[in-house]
Amino acid sequence: MNLPNKLTVLRIIMVPFFVFFMLTDVGGAANKWIALALFVIASLTDMLDGKIARKYHLVTNFGKFMDPLADKLLVCSAMICLIPSGKLDADIVIVIIAREFIISGFRLVASDAGIVIAASYWGKFKTVSQMAMIIVLIADLGGIFDLIGHILIWIAVFLTIISLIDYVWKNRQVLTQGGM
Repeated sequence: MNLPNKLTVLRIIMVPFFVFFMLTDVGGAANKWIALALFVIASLTDMLDGKIARKYHLVTNFGKFMDPLADKLLVCSAMICLIPSGKLDADIVIVIIAREFIISGFRLVASDAGIVIAASYWGKFKTVSQMAMIIVLIADLGGIFDLIGHILIWIAVFLTIISLIDYVWKNRQVLTQGGM
């Protein structure tokens, strides 16, 4: 297994620890900061694994499939953890997670047809906006950061919808070739 794929697996392994610190009081007030640190580190592995894979020609089908899945796991877990605090509304989380299920299903159908759908730039922008939103919401610094958090929520929703449309449109042949 190459380094980018190891970073992807590491990101997946970090998710339960992140969720633990988001949802428990084991560390008291430090939990928020531990969870935030884990989320930031996991998010940075996403950027790093892609750069390494492209720079050193280590792009694999495993990475093309698992990297977006690791991102979905991290981001969706974080958003679900933010619902009880009231920092993120459930309806927004449902819209974002629904997009993730649709794209994952789309990728599965494509995979059955022998097609690997890699992440697009819209998908990458969507992921970055969601990660930035989550970081601001977890940090919960108040003041202007509350406004920034709300703006980031709507940017993330917008990019979620745009990226869904982009994926389906660019890969619409999967709907006919994939046996649908």
